[in-house]
Amino acid sequence: MRQPNRLIHEKSPYLLQHAYNPVDWYPWGIDAFKKALMEDKPVFLSIGYSTCHWCHVMERESFEDEEVADLLNKHFVAIKVDREERPDVDQIYMTACQAMTGQGGWPLTIIMTPEKKPFFAGTYFPKRSKWGRPGLMEILTEIVKLWETDREQLLTISKRLYEFMQTIPQSKKGDLTEEVLEKAYREFLGRFDSEYGGFGPAPKFPTPHNLIFLLRYWKRTGEEKALFMAEKTLEAMARGGIYDHVGYGFHRYSTDREWLVPHFEKMLYDNALLAYTYLEAYQATKKEKYARIAREVFTYVKRKMTSPERGFYSAEDADSEGVEGKYYVWTPDEVKKVLGPEEGELFCRVYDITPEGNFEGKNIPNLIHTDIELVAQEIGKSAAELTESLDRMRQKLYHEREKRVLPLKDDKILTSWNGLMIAALAKGARVLQDQELLNMAHNAAEFIFSKLRRADGRLIARYREGEAAVLAYLDDYAFLIWGLIELYEASFEVWYLKLAVELTREMLKLFWDEKHGGLFFTGADGEELITRPKEIYDGALPSGNSVAALNLLRLSRMLGEEDFLQKAVEILSTFAGKVSEIPSAHSFYLLAYLFYLGPVKEIVVAGEPDGEDTRAMIEKINLAYLPNSVVLFHPIGDAGQEIREIIPHIADKKSLIGERATVYVCENFSCKAPVVEVEMLEEYLM
Repeated sequence: MRQPNRLIHEKSPYLLQHAYNPVDWYPWGIDAFKKALMEDKPVFLSIGYSTCHWCHVMERESFEDEEVADLLNKHFVAIKVDREERPDVDQIYMTACQAMTGQGGWPLTIIMTPEKKPFFAGTYFPKRSKWGRPGLMEILTEIVKLWETDREQLLTISKRLYEFMQTIPQSKKGDLTEEVLEKAYREFLGRFDSEYGGFGPAPKFPTPHNLIFLLRYWKRTGEEKALFMAEKTLEAMARGGIYDHVGYGFHRYSTDREWLVPHFEKMLYDNALLAYTYLEAYQATKKEKYARIAREVFTYVKRKMTSPERGFYSAEDADSEGVEGKYYVWTPDEVKKVLGPEEGELFCRVYDITPEGNFEGKNIPNLIHTDIELVAQEIGKSAAELTESLDRMRQKLYHEREKRVLPLKDDKILTSWNGLMIAALAKGARVLQDQELLNMAHNAAEFIFSKLRRADGRLIARYREGEAAVLAYLDDYAFLIWGLIELYEASFEVWYLKLAVELTREMLKLFWDEKHGGLFFTGADGEELITRPKEIYDGALPSGNSVAALNLLRLSRMLGEEDFLQKAVEILSTFAGKVSEIPSAHSFYLLAYLFYLGPVKEIVVAGEPDGEDTRAMIEKINLAYLPNSVVLFHPIGDAGQEIREIIPHIADKKSLIGERATVYVCENFSCKAPVVEVEMLEEYLM
């Protein structure tokens, strides 16, 4: 049995995967850089995450190989970083890689000086040169030679790159106009795949905030094509193999144009943002199929991603038994063995499971070319009856699939991604009238505040096996505040609103850039790295600045807090120049801008918390598609004291006729007459 290296003492599942490599890995920290300085060695930095397929490949080919390990151990100090634990380190060195090579990705391979200044960057490298890619052995050998005989060349590269990174503009001020919204819409239209949905060629990523933008743009302008693009994409993803039709939940991305063959890993953040988007589409269109997908995603999260302590795990791997997708694929015989010949035949027909297969001789269940209505007609059933039968079959197959070797689960709990899932669940509780979803969101929030917040109030980023570690980043604050705002609007528990305000003040104190505006990614109390990044790009995840801007705008409307409004406007103007260059790359930022432009509906419900009339009013509000709105609840009598303390002006919004629920709707700085009839409220919400 191999002796473990020092990663064995870490909590990150990714680092632990490498704990028995012959490479003498260090975690990121002072010890590694001290050793590099003392021994005058370059630092070999490898960044990845536990469910990354090519990270596994590079480990098998190189980091488990004695020859590679000997070379690394003799001439380098090797450091492993989990990008999900240290997104600050990842962001800096990914920027360096993109600057040097024009591209990036994981595993990320960096070679740098003991002062943390990079002079070589790339992604995956095989052990020996193949597929036109240089081999790691050749690269390392060449760098050892240069370090010993022509170090000046490497130091010149590192100095130039370091100076370049200091000059990269992290923000670009400007004045936004509504034209930026149309420009974003036109960019999406230009890249839209009208046949299969999504944008641009393969690989196709879900990027849910792009679809939320299109839904809200349609709401504002009435532009039907925006709605069509969003719906077409949502439907295509739900039909495709990117969606797990047997166990629910979405895989990471599609490797092809049709959304058929996914990269099979499942991420918590994708499923949170997608569930939120399907709920928004349901509100906008009232089409039950979108609500159904959201419900199924939440079922997946409950079954597979919820810890016994009730926080949410990070991800599930693409591989099982060393083979990508093995856990997820089927043959017709496997299906028929579980369902019997008749039902098995029907399931295979509906879900495209054939003897020749649609993926490496096996089958990814999908509905890309299936018309359920047509199949139902042919077998003499209604579409609803067929769907019900198929649901039963999917359950049977799911239970059978559970007997297979499961993909590895990354069971660390991240504050940021939990914030996103809390936001999605709270929205689900509102829109689907589902108390269980509210309980899941509430439990996760309780978990975070008991395990991931220090006594002095400082949030922590990661929890695993009883240990909370790493100071929280901007995303942790912004995403959790978003979750708390949604939780307040779903439950009207004032505690959530108070916490959202508390964390917002702390976020501004820790991350605000007094000199140039906007929010840094790392706190003022964080580790000093070679740069202090500030992000506005809304990629797979929305940026912390974009989410913070929308949170600040919502809270300013709820509380009448001018300071929050001012800070939101500053964030918008700090990045306006950058955003207007490629608006479609900043779709969550544009959600904040849409909210800022208004009009915003400020809705206050006054009444008995448990009153049937109160519930009916709230239900009506929750089902309406009101992306630009804030909703407050003012309980009658002493119960309303808590909300009056933080929002004094709410005291004027009272129940008018005895204790009947009364709704106040204000918009554009004027208020409509109070409403006590549900039918009348509907008109106000149009």
